[in-house]
Amino acid sequence: MKQQKVFAIVAGLLCLLAVSAAAAGDAGDPLISLSYLTGIFSDSVDRQVEEKLDQSDAQILQGGTVQAGSSTAAFWTESRLKAQDVLLGTTGTSVMLLAGNAQLSFPAGAVVDVTTGTAVSSGASLIPNHRYLVAEDTSALFMVTSKTAVVDYQGNYSFSYSDAVDYNAMAGALKTLNLFKGSYTGYGQGYDLEVAPTRLQALIMFIRVLGEEEQALAWSGSQPFTDIAPGTQSEKYVGYAYEKGYTNGYSATTFRPSQAISANQYVEFMLRALGYSSADNKVVSDALERAMNCSLLTPGEVSILQTTSFLRADLVYVSYYALDAQLSGDTRTLRDTLLQRGVFTAAQSQTAADMVTSQRK
Repeated sequence: MKQQKVFAIVAGLLCLLAVSAAAAGDAGDPLISLSYLTGIFSDSVDRQVEEKLDQSDAQILQGGTVQAGSSTAAFWTESRLKAQDVLLGTTGTSVMLLAGNAQLSFPAGAVVDVTTGTAVSSGASLIPNHRYLVAEDTSALFMVTSKTAVVDYQGNYSFSYSDAVDYNAMAGALKTLNLFKGSYTGYGQGYDLEVAPTRLQALIMFIRVLGEEEQALAWSGSQPFTDIAPGTQSEKYVGYAYEKGYTNGYSATTFRPSQAISANQYVEFMLRALGYSSADNKVVSDALERAMNCSLLTPGEVSILQTTSFLRADLVYVSYYALDAQLSGDTRTLRDTLLQRGVFTAAQSQTAADMVTSQRK
């Protein structure tokens, strides 16, 4: 049957790890060489496994021998995951971590880091962009240990999902509401939730939650910052925000668009969007506490933001829940005002709300 044939192929090829002294090493250095493992060996596994998968697709679809509850990815497939989500791989499964952090565990057998040509110990952390291959008679668990992660996988697999905060769903929800567009990164839907947000990205998000992106993109004028290229879209956002008094820049002549922004600095932006602060406020070190006092953040969220690195995942989280915070001196929420301004529709609002099922901290 298909799975047995695939396992047999992979098992046979993996045996080269133990007997390849003549083929890839010599008596003085009996270990298999990295070039052999990542070249002839890896190519042979890919080619022969894919040939058998192609020959037996119909049989797999009719039941085949795939383990109950598992699926088969004949080609590299990408998924966004959250903390404590687990991917289970069996013999022949390949896994690559594209972003975030993950840990490998298996009770018996072996997993090979094909990129370096070495066996990997159970409990090891995955190295981004390294290809891991599950060996014969092995079931391996790849668990996400960061807030979010992006993984590529090929072969037999199944997922076990945790009830952790789903930052990925919040990013999708904000995208549905036209408030989040991601980047040009070619994986993970361009969300880049695993990296620190920049001052420019935070400013753009701030303008969007104000419902003023169209006005910003229509802006034309002058701005004082020498590190913002004239004629660019970035200049439109920065120039508009400066003209409206939303930001004073980093200094009188610099904005530092690529500099990472802190949790306090971004939450200050959200407080301004809600009317609880303004650019006149020069002290942002207490922004988290002020956000808790006006119910923008919960005590649990403040604790997390104070003790972990501020990532784009956190920017998404704060922005998403800011939508349902009440405006200063008003009974309406930020979501209400964006609906009234036509930034998104009621149907889009409901669709976005249905996407996020995890609970607040």
